[in-house]
Amino acid sequence: MLSDNELLRYSRQILLPQIDVDGQLRLKDSRVLIVGLGGLGAPVALYLAAAGVGELHLADFDSVDLTNLQRQIIHDTGSVGMGKVDSAMARLQAINPDVKLVAHRQALDVDSLDAAVAAVDLVLDCCDNFGTREAVNAACVAAKKPLVSGAAIRLEGQLSVFDPRREESPCYHCLYGHGSEAELTCSEAGVVGPLVGLVGSLQALEALKLLAGFGEPLVGRLLLIDALGTRFRELRVKRDPQCAVCGVAHG
Repeated sequence: MLSDNELLRYSRQILLPQIDVDGQLRLKDSRVLIVGLGGLGAPVALYLAAAGVGELHLADFDSVDLTNLQRQIIHDTGSVGMGKVDSAMARLQAINPDVKLVAHRQALDVDSLDAAVAAVDLVLDCCDNFGTREAVNAACVAAKKPLVSGAAIRLEGQLSVFDPRREESPCYHCLYGHGSEAELTCSEAGVVGPLVGLVGSLQALEALKLLAGFGEPLVGRLLLIDALGTRFRELRVKRDPQCAVCGVAHG
């Protein structure tokens, strides 16, 4: 049940017929893994904690750097030099002390990643390198856990949801294969702060839809964001039956 304090705290979203008390209870009973607490993970963690997701598992092995503060809004100047997980936990507990926080301060290897994914209901990929994205996707496919994946660089963003519980859903590998030979990071190519905030906020929204059970998740669709022209475009994405990760021969 929800306490009187919880009914008041979450009253504005409980008012929505798509969520109501039942949806709020589903959020309270949910466990979520956020991989990366940078530009994307910052708004994801903030909004999911504020919305009352019961348990947030936070994974990041990095420390806060001064260059992060232009876009990673969960951290502040006093956090510079602190581990990103610890900085984020302090902020999230201040926002909502009722949310349980689980820390993963070391880089996740295959075994620890599989265990981390198995312990939650949903995963959000908020990292900035292709190798980690591939590993997270493989773990989610194996455990049949939905994955909300976002990316942003320069003035362009992307967002999609991969749900291996749905037979028709592609996985991350179906869409991106083995990645780009010229993979860049924000530290090399640059990125504007509000863009990662936008993509991260949309990731949080997709997560809430999946957890509370409302709306139409972005499964089988890739949302492309052009921040320079403020344009949004959507592409349909099909599952690849020959995919090395989720294809029929590997399923």
